[in-house]
Amino acid sequence: MKRLLLVFSFAASMMAWAGAPVVLPACPASPNCVSSQSALDDSQHYIKPFVLQLSAEEGWLRLRDVVASQVRTKVVDEKPSPPYLRAEATSRIFRFVDDLELWLDADGKTVHVRSASRTGYGDLGVNRKRVEGLREQLQQQGIIATP
Repeated sequence: MKRLLLVFSFAASMMAWAGAPVVLPACPASPNCVSSQSALDDSQHYIKPFVLQLSAEEGWLRLRDVVASQVRTKVVDEKPSPPYLRAEATSRIFRFVDDLELWLDADGKTVHVRSASRTGYGDLGVNRKRVEGLREQLQQQGIIATP
């Protein structure tokens, strides 16, 4: 029943949404962040966005379920219009918390993504690996397109 309500809520919010672009927070100069909204020539921070293969409603709900199922990851904020979610991923040993943010663009297909460490300077590529691992899972489940 909860899932059915989410679908109706999502559909209504997509229809009401005027499509104003959302800008995720910019990555800092430090190499501990990746974002699909970074400049294409910023190889340290830029990562490709996800492209849904399913309808916006179904794709977003399934994507949300995959994010929520990640180990040591908790969805802490969700907004229906425009579709946005923020999750916190906690490292196993030192318990560092990283932020993972996803936003569905007005085209209903492009999911912008940002993953960033809250502390420290470097992350040994953890945020990029997190996003690419998520991309692989979403591709295997047919939720997003394979480039």
